[in-house]
Amino acid sequence: MSDIFENDITEDEEDLRSLEDAGDDRDSAEDFVYSAPLYRLKLVYSCEGIYASVPKNMNIEPGDYVIIPTRYGNDLAVNLGQSSSPVGIKKSDIVEIIRKADEHDLKHADDLKEREKEAFSVFREKVEAHKLDMKLIAVHFLVGETKVLFFFSNDSRVDFRDLVKDLVSVFKMRIELRQIGVRDESRITGGLGVCGRPFCCHSISDKLPSVSIRMAKEQGLSLNSSKISGQCGRLLCCLSYEYKWYEEARKSLPSEGVRLYYDGTSFRVSEVNPLTAMVKITGEDGRILEVNAKRFSRDNGRWKIN
Repeated sequence: MSDIFENDITEDEEDLRSLEDAGDDRDSAEDFVYSAPLYRLKLVYSCEGIYASVPKNMNIEPGDYVIIPTRYGNDLAVNLGQSSSPVGIKKSDIVEIIRKADEHDLKHADDLKEREKEAFSVFREKVEAHKLDMKLIAVHFLVGETKVLFFFSNDSRVDFRDLVKDLVSVFKMRIELRQIGVRDESRITGGLGVCGRPFCCHSISDKLPSVSIRMAKEQGLSLNSSKISGQCGRLLCCLSYEYKWYEEARKSLPSEGVRLYYDGTSFRVSEVNPLTAMVKITGEDGRILEVNAKRFSRDNGRWKIN
């Protein structure tokens, strides 16, 4: 453990488990062979990433808007570019682009944004009238069909059947209320993380594998929830995509606690820093040395310093 965290309060690991995500089938998905070219799209209103194929005789460029089928209905998405190495992709993750968006679609999308502001206020009024405990996160009108989505959060299940009937009478279209979790809330609303950069789930990718306490341990971080959790109250997304690098880097380094003989004294590995490739060892004679990782090698299963 790095000296910078020596005075941190280590919380009970069972309590820290509550910060972890539920299991994600992307972690165990079998490799899927996809047909090239494959494009990475993003739903602007939610920053949800989608992989898509294109029909024959259709050419799209980065920045082009297209109409695609989504879990809620046909909607507008922006093309981020061709994907050369999709992460955790499955066959069910791929949709086929219906068509390129035209000027009418883009004008319609702009008009709907104004309606979303009005719908936000209407929803809050109706929730108050029905005395429901619901936090509205976002409102979105689908571009490809007449349907409006209301995303809300709540710690428990909510019976909103009467509310839906009330909203249908106001908007005269299909209404769908979706209760979302804290990670989805952060992905939709965005914000700045403790690093000062935009949330990973909002600006980089929403397809990251689930995050676990093990990832924080592997990276030598403090097990203090305030240091390894984000604004959403869950473990930091960056622990996930940096974890693989640490895992690979540590394979060529001795583990903390390993004992070896050097310069006439028995030493114990007290700290390993994969980023700087330096290993701190503490000797029985009181010496504390920092040794470059390149000097370590295995001899018959035992570590030694060359």
